[in-house]
Amino acid sequence: MRKNIGERIFKNLTLLSSLIIILVMGAIFYELLIASIPSIKRFGWRFLIETIWDPVIEHFSALPSIYGTIITSIIALILGFPISIGIAIFISEICPYYLKQPLSFIIELLGAIPSIIYGMWGLFTLAPIIQIKIGPFLNKYLGFLPFFQGYPMGVGFLTAGIVLAIMIIPTISSISREIISAVPKEQREGALALGMTQWEMIWKVVLGNAKSGIFAGGILGLGRALGETMAVTMVIGNSPKISLSLFSPGYTISSTIANEFTEAVGKLHLSSLIELALILFFITFFTIALTRYFIIKRIEKR
Repeated sequence: MRKNIGERIFKNLTLLSSLIIILVMGAIFYELLIASIPSIKRFGWRFLIETIWDPVIEHFSALPSIYGTIITSIIALILGFPISIGIAIFISEICPYYLKQPLSFIIELLGAIPSIIYGMWGLFTLAPIIQIKIGPFLNKYLGFLPFFQGYPMGVGFLTAGIVLAIMIIPTISSISREIISAVPKEQREGALALGMTQWEMIWKVVLGNAKSGIFAGGILGLGRALGETMAVTMVIGNSPKISLSLFSPGYTISSTIANEFTEAVGKLHLSSLIELALILFFITFFTIALTRYFIIKRIEKR
């Protein structure tokens, strides 16, 4: 009897813990939605498709911020994902034993650095390098593409994307390393016994079995890039404009909220900022949810 009571208590506690998370998510969504109603009533769908953000005339729209959020996150994923996978493969499969612990510690330490430090480094170190060296180089040799046209000012989409790429590397590489390490040792040994080279074994056997988990790690890194605030605010330039050039300054949803929330004295201005937060909530939630769904479906299919 006592054992059954203990099992029921444990079961109910775990159920309560799960329900608390659902309630917290629901409460966040409810508060964001209620506070966004004035903006939703005033602008409707135009809030998502127009490009004007002017507190003086109280005309607000989200498209420049949504565009900046997506562009910087894509840049971060393009740059950070391959590097993260390379780090995970090296530590798990190639790295000498005496280097594994120091390298793993350094990667974990990189993830513990506060975002404001990344922002300061990006502003005072990376931005001048992009303005003086990287930007002119890209403009000279790739200037025929619209992404590298214009004068590089140092701050802008490219700088923010690079900073975000560095910030998501610890997340993706740590998860990928754990997934790669979980591939059974027997499969590695069997592949080598069949005559595969180490590279073929890693590419076909290890990554073949771990790709779903690695992809999930990439999406978690993308989730952090979508919501990052302080570092991006310091290096993106904070201009509500849409431009194909990666050298141009811009806005993200997080940086817009961070810059203007304390100065939003009007009810409509404040409501528009909270609607931006609601949009970011939807973008992050559905990105991770859809990705998780497709990963589960792929695993079930296999």
